[in-house]
Amino acid sequence: MDNHTPEQRTANMKAIRYKDTKIEIILRKELWARGIHYRKNCKDLPGKPDLAFKGKKVAVFCDSEFWHGYDWENQKDRIGTRREYWISKIERNMERDREVNRSLEDLGYIVLRFWGKSILKNPSGCADEIESVLNQR
Repeated sequence: MDNHTPEQRTANMKAIRYKDTKIEIILRKELWARGIHYRKNCKDLPGKPDLAFKGKKVAVFCDSEFWHGYDWENQKDRIGTRREYWISKIERNMERDREVNRSLEDLGYIVLRFWGKSILKNPSGCADEIESVLNQR
């Protein structure tokens, strides 16, 4: 049972970073080393992409596995406490990701999403994919 008050839960949620996360910084450093420049957390685009290439209309998101529902059908069974809350929250995040993708695509953007594990394991491969898409545009 969760012994936190709603105010404590809200304070805890506010402490979660939504920009300048470790995975974002790793990917940004890899791109910067290649001379690939970007805009960070573009507030004027749907979903505030972690990285945006406005001229080429490419939006990049660095998604953490828990918050964005990686392997969700298997992972949701592992949630032990406050199941109803967390399942609803993560599923809404996943739905919002799909809505953001559609909105950006409607604006002519290509949307790339990378899982945190992929960025940590192979930042060069993720940057290769971004660079390839940029070169095609």
